[in-house]
Amino acid sequence: MSKLILSKHKRAKQWAVFSRLWHVYDAKWQNPFDSADLISKYLAGKNKPIFHTLSDCGDHVVVINTSEIAMPDREWRYRIYRHHTMYGGGLSYTPAWELQNKDSTKVLWKAVYKACGPSLLRHTRMERLHLFPDDKIPEEIKVNISSQIRQLRPVPKKLSQYTEEELEQFPKLFEWPDDYVKV
Repeated sequence: MSKLILSKHKRAKQWAVFSRLWHVYDAKWQNPFDSADLISKYLAGKNKPIFHTLSDCGDHVVVINTSEIAMPDREWRYRIYRHHTMYGGGLSYTPAWELQNKDSTKVLWKAVYKACGPSLLRHTRMERLHLFPDDKIPEEIKVNISSQIRQLRPVPKKLSQYTEEELEQFPKLFEWPDDYVKV
């Protein structure tokens, strides 16, 4: 019986499949519930060929700019989060905008927690989620990041970010008259 000997390249490829990778995701202007579905796949390891529902092969996900998530206006006002302290009269309801103002990572954390599903491995998967309200990542985490998760929708540019040339070349519906007074 011959032994199967792997080359160094194939061995490194195999180790990469089993290792835990660190991914970064920019949540700026992204819907937290769509983002949560994407992030939960990486936390569970569904992006790997060795995935099994009972195996714990997920990766770490670092999410930046959680303070700049975007939801439709009605969603901010009418999405309510329930919390109970397990004491009498300890039930409280908090709207999403208020929860986001208190802790700018909490809305996305709750969305990812729900997207991970009712699994026995949910808590271990959530331990591999690292949320930051801005784009400042600690050095000890930054050195581990090896890939980036693509955003679901493009981030629009602000009007102040366009150059004068781009603004001049933008198609106009009509020309203002020379004697028009702007107030």
